[in-house]
Amino acid sequence: MELILLPSPVTVIPAILIFLLFLYYLRRKNTVTNKKFPPEAGGAWPLIGHVHLLAGRKVPGKVLGALADKHGPIFTVRLGVCPALVVSKSEIVKECFSALNDKAFSDRPKFIAIELLSYNYADLSVSPHGPYWRKMRKIVMLKLLSNRRLAVFSHVRELEVKISVKEVYEKWMKEGRCLVEMKRWFEDITLKITLQTIAGNGKPDVKGYGEAFKDFFKLIAGFTIGDAIPFLRWLDLGGYEKEAKRTGKKIDEMFQGWLNEHKRRKNSGESAKAEKDFMDVMLEILDGGTKEELNFDADTIIKATCQGLTVGGIASTATTLTWAIALLLNNPHALKKAQEELDTQIGGQRQVKESDIKYLVYIQAIIKETMRLYPPTHLVPSAPHEDPEAWPNPWEFWPERFLTTHKDFDFMGKHFEFLPFGGGKRGCPGISFALQVMQLTLASLLHAFEIATPANELVDMTGGFGFSNSKMMPLEVLLTPRLPFEVYGG
Repeated sequence: MELILLPSPVTVIPAILIFLLFLYYLRRKNTVTNKKFPPEAGGAWPLIGHVHLLAGRKVPGKVLGALADKHGPIFTVRLGVCPALVVSKSEIVKECFSALNDKAFSDRPKFIAIELLSYNYADLSVSPHGPYWRKMRKIVMLKLLSNRRLAVFSHVRELEVKISVKEVYEKWMKEGRCLVEMKRWFEDITLKITLQTIAGNGKPDVKGYGEAFKDFFKLIAGFTIGDAIPFLRWLDLGGYEKEAKRTGKKIDEMFQGWLNEHKRRKNSGESAKAEKDFMDVMLEILDGGTKEELNFDADTIIKATCQGLTVGGIASTATTLTWAIALLLNNPHALKKAQEELDTQIGGQRQVKESDIKYLVYIQAIIKETMRLYPPTHLVPSAPHEDPEAWPNPWEFWPERFLTTHKDFDFMGKHFEFLPFGGGKRGCPGISFALQVMQLTLASLLHAFEIATPANELVDMTGGFGFSNSKMMPLEVLLTPRLPFEVYGG
């Protein structure tokens, strides 16, 4: 009898990896090389490229900034087999977003979590540049996020902020002391406002929905071996894809439930008498049918669009507001100046309203300066935000710069030294909505309460790891009322 020895996994796995490595280099060798590309940064590893530099416990923006110091203002890195261009000067950013080049930078990378959590790229924010993206952006900008449409929901924003402030006031009266974790407080307010605006959801289960979206953000911020090396996706190392599918199903059931209720109200005629939220408007536009020219059925388009607006609003708004409070606590002169403006413009006998914001120029400047120093994601052009040639003393928190030397700068992507919401064709469509929530919430908080750290210590400003520019350490602050309880219906 002939004895056949089967190879063990210990010998097979290295052999497979060596073979894959050979295929990778063969592909690289056969790639067209007659085009001119910026130089590639050093430190790349075989197969995964520069992923190991960005996946550690260092802030990605700082890693890329250090590479820019070494390789210059324009270079490339490789995220697995995917090349990425890194620019760190506003002049180059302007060139990228010029009419000639903007289209070339208008696509979005494809990652496993985004595919599984965005209804296969039906979400406007991640969909490929093309007819579908153009059509949906037009719908969103004209029908959902226009200033006129957003004005309809100003009372929702004011009411939710008032309720949240009142809850803190009541806790202070009951306990004689009120310690609040600010990021969670801001997330709760933002989630309630966003869901009311998008789905008219009454009193949403903030805790239940918040947990689902927390899983969503964790997965979106992840980067797996399948993203870096697509032909290894089938391995699903660590069960990442399985987890993304589970979370996607949970969130889809949530949005489908709201959509079914909107359809029921539409068919019964109830919605004709009520205030129309975003889902109502989308149902009218798409008329509940299949839109073959848009590549997706109407239900998928509505759920994907509403989900994109929800998660986009929650993440950037809560993160920016948390950084704003941290910066004000470490710069008490700016905190005092903001509260003096509020006392002068609003007084102490009523709450802040959205119509007041245009007079609160220092509050607006605080938001701008916060987003300059801490944009919502590490991978917006953060290096131009810290360029000494564009920003004197760039690492200093100085809101006054937006009232003097940079008073004409706005968020609309026209100033390439300042792009917290991105720029070009793919600039964030929800800028106006985000600003309304941020400015009203920050102004209301500073107007209603004195703010301090528990031991009057400085706030740790260490940024979180991953691709979202969140604060690493929780921000717990003591809130003490500045206004009579009657202002909030007490």
